[in-house]
Amino acid sequence: MATNLYESFTHSLTGETFTCLSFDKESYTMEWIVWPQGYVPFEHIHYYQDEIFYIKKGSLKFLIDKKEVIAGPGETVIIPRGASHIAENYLNEAVECKVEYKPGLDYYTFFQCFIGLLKDKEYDKKGRVNIPKMAYFMHKTKCTAMARPTSIPAPVFSFVLVFFGFVGSLLGWKKQLKKYID
Repeated sequence: MATNLYESFTHSLTGETFTCLSFDKESYTMEWIVWPQGYVPFEHIHYYQDEIFYIKKGSLKFLIDKKEVIAGPGETVIIPRGASHIAENYLNEAVECKVEYKPGLDYYTFFQCFIGLLKDKEYDKKGRVNIPKMAYFMHKTKCTAMARPTSIPAPVFSFVLVFFGFVGSLLGWKKQLKKYID
């Protein structure tokens, strides 16, 4: 059965809860709750989408292109496509946000794979998703709504997608991909 993003999922290690609110080609919108001391496990870049955070409760600390930004209730943070970013909840209360990715592209499929791997505990001790498998899934689905970890340079990342597209085919990861997507 495919990963249903309209059902909330909490990553117990990073303290993030994800719930899809709506999706179409124009935008993917989710509720994102970051529990006290919760964090995004790696700095990343969205190539083709802007990411917009509408803070409803609590306060988030962002690092956007190496600049610190702190946002609280009622504030909006726009991260333009191509900007490196990471976020954390540095306070002792939950943060509640609505997050939009514009345009929506194929973000639902991307996130089905991402949440599917998290549900299967395919992440490291810091909560970072299994990059080789995520690269395989992005390559096989021809995903345009991808996020690249900044720790992997862009030319290397392109190679990684193709390389793990091949390796994953040899290792039988297609079965796992079919489990996650519609």
